[in-house]
Amino acid sequence: MRTARRVTLPAAAAVLAALAASTLLTGCGGDASGAQPSRVSEVAPLGTVPPQVGGAGKQAPVPQPAGLPGVGPRTLAGIPADAQQAVLVTGAGRDATTAKVTLFRHDPEAGWVPAGPVWTAHNAAHGWTADHHTGDLRSPVGVFGLTDAGGRLADPGTRLTYDHAPIGFTVHGTGVDGEPLRGAFDYVIAINYNRQPGTSPRDWTRPLGQSRGGGIWLHVDHGGPTEGCVSLPPEAMRTLLRDLDPARHPVVVMGDAASLAR
Repeated sequence: MRTARRVTLPAAAAVLAALAASTLLTGCGGDASGAQPSRVSEVAPLGTVPPQVGGAGKQAPVPQPAGLPGVGPRTLAGIPADAQQAVLVTGAGRDATTAKVTLFRHDPEAGWVPAGPVWTAHNAAHGWTADHHTGDLRSPVGVFGLTDAGGRLADPGTRLTYDHAPIGFTVHGTGVDGEPLRGAFDYVIAINYNRQPGTSPRDWTRPLGQSRGGGIWLHVDHGGPTEGCVSLPPEAMRTLLRDLDPARHPVVVMGDAASLAR
Protein backbone atom coordinates (compact mmCIF):
# COMPACT_ATOMS: atom_id res chain seq x y z
CA MET A 1 0.00 0.00 0.00
CA ARG A 2 1.28 3.43 -0.97
CA THR A 3 1.76 5.88 1.83
CA ALA A 4 0.59 9.52 1.57
CA ARG A 5 3.26 11.99 0.80
CA ARG A 6 3.71 14.58 3.54
CA VAL A 7 3.97 18.18 2.35
CA THR A 8 6.31 20.26 4.41
CA LEU A 9 5.55 23.84 5.39
CA PRO A 10 8.13 25.39 3.05
CA ALA A 11 6.60 23.52 0.11
CA ALA A 12 3.08 24.70 0.97
CA ALA A 13 4.30 28.29 1.10
CA ALA A 14 5.80 27.92 -2.35
CA VAL A 15 2.48 26.67 -3.77
CA LEU A 16 0.57 29.59 -2.26
CA ALA A 17 3.09 32.06 -3.69
CA ALA A 18 2.68 30.57 -7.16
CA LEU A 19 -1.10 30.83 -6.97
CA ALA A 20 -0.85 34.48 -5.88
CA ALA A 21 1.46 35.30 -8.81
CA SER A 22 -0.95 33.62 -11.20
CA THR A 23 -3.83 35.73 -9.83
CA LEU A 24 -1.85 38.96 -10.37
CA LEU A 25 -1.13 38.09 -13.98
CA THR A 26 -4.64 37.04 -14.96
CA GLY A 27 -6.99 39.12 -12.74
CA CYS A 28 -9.95 41.17 -14.20
CA GLY A 29 -8.46 44.36 -15.57
CA GLY A 30 -5.44 44.22 -13.30
CA ASP A 31 -1.78 44.12 -14.16
CA ALA A 32 1.42 42.74 -12.73
CA SER A 33 2.09 45.89 -10.81
CA GLY A 34 -0.74 45.09 -8.41
CA ALA A 35 -2.99 47.95 -9.53
CA GLN A 36 -6.66 47.59 -8.61
CA PRO A 37 -8.98 46.55 -11.44
CA SER A 38 -11.03 49.40 -12.96
CA ARG A 39 -14.80 49.46 -12.60
CA VAL A 40 -17.00 48.83 -15.60
CA SER A 41 -18.66 52.15 -16.52
CA GLU A 42 -22.42 52.31 -16.28
CA VAL A 43 -24.39 52.26 -19.51
CA ALA A 44 -26.85 55.16 -20.01
CA PRO A 45 -30.46 54.08 -20.58
CA LEU A 46 -31.63 54.13 -24.16
CA GLY A 47 -33.01 57.47 -25.31
CA THR A 48 -30.93 59.62 -22.95
CA VAL A 49 -28.52 62.27 -24.27
CA PRO A 50 -25.32 62.95 -22.33
CA PRO A 51 -24.76 66.59 -21.45
CA GLN A 52 -22.69 68.44 -24.04
CA VAL A 53 -19.45 69.80 -22.80
CA GLY A 54 -17.01 72.23 -24.31
CA GLY A 55 -13.26 72.41 -23.98
CA ALA A 56 -11.65 71.22 -20.77
CA GLY A 57 -14.86 69.44 -19.76
CA LYS A 58 -16.89 72.63 -19.30
CA GLN A 59 -20.61 72.77 -20.02
CA ALA A 60 -21.40 74.18 -23.48
CA PRO A 61 -22.82 77.74 -23.24
CA VAL A 62 -26.58 78.04 -23.51
CA PRO A 63 -27.62 80.33 -26.40
CA GLN A 64 -29.06 83.62 -25.15
CA PRO A 65 -32.21 85.20 -26.65
CA ALA A 66 -31.42 87.80 -29.30
CA GLY A 67 -31.78 91.48 -28.53
CA LEU A 68 -32.70 94.21 -30.98
CA PRO A 69 -29.74 94.86 -33.30
CA GLY A 70 -27.67 97.83 -32.20
CA VAL A 71 -29.79 98.45 -29.11
CA GLY A 72 -27.96 98.68 -25.80
CA PRO A 73 -29.02 97.68 -22.27
CA ARG A 74 -30.37 101.08 -21.21
CA THR A 75 -32.64 101.33 -24.25
CA LEU A 76 -33.73 97.69 -23.95
CA ALA A 77 -34.67 98.34 -20.32
CA GLY A 78 -37.17 100.92 -21.53
CA ILE A 79 -39.16 98.35 -23.50
CA PRO A 80 -42.18 97.20 -21.45
CA ALA A 81 -42.11 93.55 -20.42
CA ASP A 82 -45.37 92.81 -22.22
CA ALA A 83 -44.24 94.28 -25.57
CA GLN A 84 -44.05 91.56 -28.21
CA GLN A 85 -43.71 93.77 -31.29
CA ALA A 86 -41.18 96.54 -31.86
CA VAL A 87 -40.69 98.89 -34.80
CA LEU A 88 -36.95 99.67 -34.72
CA VAL A 89 -36.04 103.03 -36.26
CA THR A 90 -32.26 103.50 -36.44
CA GLY A 91 -31.11 106.93 -37.55
CA ALA A 92 -27.96 107.22 -39.65
CA GLY A 93 -26.52 109.82 -37.26
CA ARG A 94 -27.48 112.38 -34.63
CA ASP A 95 -27.88 115.12 -37.24
CA ALA A 96 -28.80 112.87 -40.19
CA THR A 97 -32.23 112.90 -41.84
CA THR A 98 -32.45 109.24 -42.95
CA ALA A 99 -33.05 106.03 -41.01
CA LYS A 100 -33.62 102.29 -41.40
CA VAL A 101 -36.87 100.77 -40.12
CA THR A 102 -37.65 97.10 -39.37
CA LEU A 103 -40.51 95.39 -37.56
CA PHE A 104 -39.46 92.80 -34.96
CA ARG A 105 -41.48 90.26 -32.99
CA HIS A 106 -40.50 88.76 -29.65
CA ASP A 107 -40.16 84.99 -29.42
CA PRO A 108 -40.02 83.52 -25.86
CA GLU A 109 -36.96 81.41 -26.72
CA ALA A 110 -35.26 83.11 -29.67
CA GLY A 111 -35.74 86.69 -28.45
CA TRP A 112 -36.27 89.54 -30.93
CA VAL A 113 -36.47 88.27 -34.51
CA PRO A 114 -37.17 90.26 -37.72
CA ALA A 115 -40.79 90.14 -38.87
CA GLY A 116 -40.39 92.11 -42.08
CA PRO A 117 -37.93 93.76 -44.48
CA VAL A 118 -35.70 96.75 -43.84
CA TRP A 119 -37.23 100.01 -45.10
CA THR A 120 -35.52 103.34 -45.73
CA ALA A 121 -37.20 106.27 -43.98
CA HIS A 122 -36.84 109.99 -43.29
CA ASN A 123 -36.72 111.58 -39.85
CA ALA A 124 -36.57 115.22 -38.77
CA ALA A 125 -34.55 117.80 -40.68
CA HIS A 126 -32.06 118.41 -37.83
CA GLY A 127 -31.77 114.78 -36.72
CA TRP A 128 -32.52 113.41 -33.24
CA THR A 129 -32.80 114.58 -29.64
CA ALA A 130 -33.54 113.12 -26.21
CA ASP A 131 -35.13 116.46 -25.21
CA HIS A 132 -37.59 117.30 -27.97
CA HIS A 133 -39.26 120.72 -28.03
CA THR A 134 -41.61 122.44 -30.43
CA GLY A 135 -39.84 123.76 -33.51
CA ASP A 136 -36.44 122.13 -32.92
CA LEU A 137 -36.84 120.04 -36.10
CA ARG A 138 -35.53 116.94 -34.32
CA SER A 139 -37.22 113.57 -33.80
CA PRO A 140 -37.50 112.37 -30.17
CA VAL A 141 -35.29 109.49 -29.03
CA GLY A 142 -36.89 106.77 -26.93
CA VAL A 143 -39.34 103.89 -26.62
CA PHE A 144 -42.98 104.79 -27.23
CA GLY A 145 -46.22 102.84 -27.51
CA LEU A 146 -48.18 102.44 -30.75
CA THR A 147 -51.92 102.28 -30.10
CA ASP A 148 -53.78 104.51 -32.56
CA ALA A 149 -53.83 105.11 -36.29
CA GLY A 150 -55.79 106.91 -38.97
CA GLY A 151 -55.53 108.50 -42.35
CA ARG A 152 -57.05 110.19 -45.37
CA LEU A 153 -57.51 106.77 -46.99
CA ALA A 154 -59.74 103.97 -45.72
CA ASP A 155 -58.52 101.48 -43.12
CA PRO A 156 -56.29 98.94 -44.94
CA GLY A 157 -57.08 96.22 -42.38
CA THR A 158 -55.40 97.27 -39.14
CA ARG A 159 -56.22 96.01 -35.65
CA LEU A 160 -55.24 99.37 -34.16
CA THR A 161 -58.00 101.90 -33.63
CA TYR A 162 -58.30 103.77 -36.95
CA ASP A 163 -59.65 107.27 -37.52
CA HIS A 164 -60.65 107.51 -41.19
CA ALA A 165 -60.95 111.23 -41.90
CA PRO A 166 -60.51 112.19 -45.59
CA ILE A 167 -60.68 115.90 -44.78
CA GLY A 168 -59.07 115.84 -41.33
CA PHE A 169 -55.88 114.21 -42.66
CA THR A 170 -55.65 116.24 -45.87
CA VAL A 171 -52.41 118.22 -45.93
CA HIS A 172 -51.25 120.98 -48.29
CA GLY A 173 -48.08 122.97 -48.66
CA THR A 174 -44.49 121.85 -48.84
CA GLY A 175 -41.97 120.14 -46.63
CA VAL A 176 -38.73 121.42 -45.15
CA ASP A 177 -36.91 121.00 -48.47
CA GLY A 178 -39.78 122.40 -50.53
CA GLU A 179 -41.25 119.06 -51.64
CA PRO A 180 -45.07 118.78 -51.82
CA LEU A 181 -46.73 117.13 -48.82
CA ARG A 182 -49.70 115.79 -50.75
CA GLY A 183 -50.52 112.23 -49.61
CA ALA A 184 -48.21 112.32 -46.55
CA PHE A 185 -51.12 111.60 -44.21
CA ASP A 186 -52.83 108.98 -46.34
CA TYR A 187 -51.85 106.61 -43.49
CA VAL A 188 -50.52 107.57 -40.06
CA ILE A 189 -49.67 105.72 -36.86
CA ALA A 190 -49.47 107.94 -33.78
CA ILE A 191 -46.29 107.62 -31.73
CA ASN A 192 -47.18 107.94 -28.05
CA TYR A 193 -44.83 110.83 -27.37
CA ASN A 194 -46.57 113.62 -25.40
CA ARG A 195 -50.06 112.48 -26.36
CA GLN A 196 -53.03 110.71 -24.78
CA PRO A 197 -53.06 107.02 -25.85
CA GLY A 198 -56.44 105.72 -26.98
CA THR A 199 -57.39 108.87 -28.87
CA SER A 200 -57.23 109.82 -32.54
CA PRO A 201 -53.82 110.91 -33.85
CA ARG A 202 -55.56 114.27 -34.45
CA ASP A 203 -56.14 114.79 -30.72
CA TRP A 204 -53.85 117.61 -29.58
CA THR A 205 -53.83 116.89 -25.84
CA ARG A 206 -50.24 117.37 -24.63
CA PRO A 207 -49.66 115.85 -21.16
CA LEU A 208 -46.09 117.24 -21.00
CA GLY A 209 -47.18 120.70 -22.14
CA GLN A 210 -47.34 122.37 -25.53
CA SER A 211 -43.67 123.39 -25.46
CA ARG A 212 -42.59 119.75 -25.55
CA GLY A 213 -44.08 119.28 -29.01
CA GLY A 214 -46.30 116.46 -30.19
CA GLY A 215 -48.05 115.13 -33.25
CA ILE A 216 -45.13 112.75 -33.80
CA TRP A 217 -46.29 110.09 -36.25
CA LEU A 218 -45.20 107.33 -38.55
CA HIS A 219 -46.62 108.46 -41.89
CA VAL A 220 -46.20 108.23 -45.65
CA ASP A 221 -42.90 109.54 -46.99
CA HIS A 222 -43.01 112.75 -49.06
CA GLY A 223 -39.43 112.60 -50.32
CA GLY A 224 -37.71 114.76 -47.73
CA PRO A 225 -37.03 115.25 -44.01
CA THR A 226 -39.85 115.87 -41.55
CA GLU A 227 -40.46 118.28 -38.69
CA GLY A 228 -40.23 115.45 -36.13
CA CYS A 229 -42.05 112.41 -37.55
CA VAL A 230 -40.70 109.29 -39.25
CA SER A 231 -41.92 108.83 -42.82
CA LEU A 232 -41.93 105.54 -44.76
CA PRO A 233 -42.95 104.33 -48.23
CA PRO A 234 -46.71 103.75 -48.67
CA GLU A 235 -46.33 99.95 -48.86
CA ALA A 236 -44.35 99.98 -45.60
CA MET A 237 -47.13 101.91 -43.86
CA ARG A 238 -49.77 99.50 -45.15
CA THR A 239 -47.68 96.54 -43.95
CA LEU A 240 -47.22 97.99 -40.48
CA LEU A 241 -50.90 98.83 -40.17
CA ARG A 242 -51.86 95.25 -41.04
CA ASP A 243 -49.18 93.59 -38.89
CA LEU A 244 -49.28 95.60 -35.67
CA ASP A 245 -51.49 93.95 -33.08
CA PRO A 246 -52.62 95.80 -29.93
CA ALA A 247 -52.80 92.44 -28.13
CA ARG A 248 -49.01 92.24 -28.58
CA HIS A 249 -48.48 95.75 -27.14
CA PRO A 250 -46.37 97.17 -29.99
CA VAL A 251 -43.80 99.89 -29.41
CA VAL A 252 -41.47 101.97 -31.54
CA VAL A 253 -37.79 102.07 -30.52
CA MET A 254 -36.35 105.12 -32.27
CA GLY A 255 -33.24 107.25 -32.31
CA ASP A 256 -29.85 107.70 -33.87
CA ALA A 257 -27.56 104.65 -33.75
CA ALA A 258 -25.29 106.05 -31.03
CA SER A 259 -28.21 106.88 -28.71
CA LEU A 260 -29.87 103.49 -29.21
CA ALA A 261 -26.62 101.64 -28.43
CA ARG A 262 -26.54 102.95 -24.84
